[in-house]
Amino acid sequence: MDPIQTNFLESLKPYQIELSEQQLLQYELYYKELVSWNEKMNLTGITEREQVYVKHFFDSLSVSFFLPMKEMKNLADIGSGAGFPSIPLKIAFPHLKITIVDSLNKRIQFLNHLSSTLGLSNVECIHGRAEDIARLPQHRDNYDIVTARAVAKLAVLNEFCLPFTAVKGCFVAMKGNDVKEEVKEASYSLKELKGKHIHTHHFELPDEEHSTRHIVVIQKTFQTPLKYPRKAGLPIKLPLA
Repeated sequence: MDPIQTNFLESLKPYQIELSEQQLLQYELYYKELVSWNEKMNLTGITEREQVYVKHFFDSLSVSFFLPMKEMKNLADIGSGAGFPSIPLKIAFPHLKITIVDSLNKRIQFLNHLSSTLGLSNVECIHGRAEDIARLPQHRDNYDIVTARAVAKLAVLNEFCLPFTAVKGCFVAMKGNDVKEEVKEASYSLKELKGKHIHTHHFELPDEEHSTRHIVVIQKTFQTPLKYPRKAGLPIKLPLA
């Protein structure tokens, strides 16, 4: 174990997350595959090893700092990109059944390769738009937890993600800067999509800048009305507001 891995383990201790040697090997292999594939396609702008461990792996695991992941059965990650936060969470909590939805097939190819290389089971990677996949019966109102680590506004993410979320389950939006105004602006979309803002958690990454992160937790209160999500492209063009 080297200093970067040691720091990674130490940073997780306050959150009662312990990783085995096998799990550490999986994170390291993840890093190597990410950098290798990033030379062929744009997966991430962060490739320096220590930064990947902090700004991708630790940041992804932050979902588990505020939600009881051991009690969750399945997770859908919408617009996962290079697999964040779902794959780091799957490594740390291998009991989770993971579904990843992404609109770019090249990223899905990477994620399928990654899951196989890391020896992960119960990971399904789906190529498609969230608005379309959310209308399929096997995915609608189905997941204990739905995650999105995206730059889209919360009002847009609500329409992408709440249709996947089971009643009494949670949609978790992972954000950077302060999101008070964004949460306020999303109130209409929450009402329409049957979601309730439970809490916004604040924490800092263990990096030199102490980068600020926010975890917005929204609980699904009732089944999503059949008219949502609207057809692909509309949630971004015309957010519910």
